Amino acid sequence: MLVVLALVFGAIAGTAVHFALPQRALRGVAIGPLLGAALGTATWTALTWAGLGPDAAWIWLASTLVPIVLTAAVLVLLTRTRAARDARTRHELGIA
Repeated sequence: MLVVLALVFGAIAGTAVHFALPQRALRGVAIGPLLGAALGTATWTALTWAGLGPDAAWIWLASTLVPIVLTAAVLVLLTRTRAARDARTRHELGIA
């Protein structure tokens, strides 16, 4: 049942990362929280299957840090991709 805490912590981390990074208008507001929740849950599940219990500090640390780091990386990549695609589309349309 503690996997729900990893899900909630991941969603909170994803939300924080979304608002901490620039160019929020280029990505959806739900991507960060959903990705963070999925990564937190997946990390908790993988470490549980690896034999770690809720009394181990590593499972808590990993379930908190993995969503922060990976969500930030994915959001930066999505933002850069969207900005490049928008610039290419503006160029093709002769707007910019």
